[in-house]
Amino acid sequence: MDCIFCKIVNGELPSNKVYEDEHVVAFHDINPIAPVHVLMIPKKHIQSVLAIEPEDKELIGHLHLSLQKVAEEMGVTEQGFRIVTNIGEHGQQTVFHLHYHLIGGKQLKWTM
Repeated sequence: MDCIFCKIVNGELPSNKVYEDEHVVAFHDINPIAPVHVLMIPKKHIQSVLAIEPEDKELIGHLHLSLQKVAEEMGVTEQGFRIVTNIGEHGQQTVFHLHYHLIGGKQLKWTM
């Protein structure tokens, strides 16, 4: 499989990790749009939200609880932050491995 995030999970590519456990990993985005811009991914390859299967519900719940931990570690829980996942071409998904952008550290604007 030629998935950049799977290569990060497998240690084939470097990343600046901020959190890791047996199911998920979080690392700094290489093109941050805010002072805090972290990507959280499941270690299991899932293409997008649309590819989540019923057997993935515990993993997805764990991923969301891990997002809470990372937000706290990154110091954005008090002022707030944004969590975004892109799906498909029109959603601007460029890496087809489920991932959440945790973005914060400044006042965010709503743009479309």
